[in-house]
Amino acid sequence: MAERPPNSDIYPKNGGFEKLVSHQMAELLEDVTKRFVERYVDPKSRTCDQMIQASRSGARNIAEGSMFSATSKKIEMNLTNVARSSITELKRTTRHSCGRTSCLFGP
Repeated sequence: MAERPPNSDIYPKNGGFEKLVSHQMAELLEDVTKRFVERYVDPKSRTCDQMIQASRSGARNIAEGSMFSATSKKIEMNLTNVARSSITELKRTTRHSCGRTSCLFGP
């Protein structure tokens, strides 16, 4: 993405996703998911792939949405919704996986 010229009023500042709590939590969730999968999920299963991909997608879409925030609020919101959907999918898959394994999680 091209650098914004100094004192440019055409596009507002964008990015800075590293400071967003949602992005920090999504990256933490990605790390925790990888550890969870290594311990409780068969590495050859489709569930393993789904969980890792959903956790990765959450963090990446928050970052990408932040980068588009200056030029398109619609794209920013779409990517934020994709991130939310990915994290919701991960939550459901994790709960389903816990029902089939001996991991210790609450409802």
